[in-house]
Amino acid sequence: MTDSTPSRYTGTAIVLHWLLGLGLVTSFALGLYMADLPLSPQRLKLYNWHKWAGVTILAFSFVRLAWRLMHKPPADLPMSPVQRGAAHAAHNVLYVLFFAVPLVGWAYSSAAGFPIVAFGVLPLPDFVPVDKALAQAIKPWHERLAWLMAIVVLAHVAAALKHHFIDRDNILSRMWLQKQ
Repeated sequence: MTDSTPSRYTGTAIVLHWLLGLGLVTSFALGLYMADLPLSPQRLKLYNWHKWAGVTILAFSFVRLAWRLMHKPPADLPMSPVQRGAAHAAHNVLYVLFFAVPLVGWAYSSAAGFPIVAFGVLPLPDFVPVDKALAQAIKPWHERLAWLMAIVVLAHVAAALKHHFIDRDNILSRMWLQKQ
């Protein structure tokens, strides 16, 4: 990390933030849509896309965490200790969920006997052995963690919009790409 504190996020951090956000929203929406479909080639295709999104989210999460550990974020803007604590807690919970949701999904898929072949070409190792009882125990945790992440993401978005439109501070603009 450098000693000076920047006034905004780096371009790489901004791109990773928005790509991860887009991936999370897309994967969550796809998960909601596909979950109740009858067994069909379409459902199997969507499940594979969902798995590919999960693997991509997991990879972006590792890159994002590594980038974050090597680059200082902008200084906190003036806000109450409660707001600052809530913001830091939400960010920490999101980072945990960025890893937990796809890893639990991967464990479920492995336990259910449906290996992940990323983008149809890269077979990934099973995360856990095939075990139908274990799969049934893991499955609800993937859904619960995904819902928790959706709730925290919505709170994050609501807080950012509140800061932008009500507080009129600089928080949201620090996460937008600027023209050079």
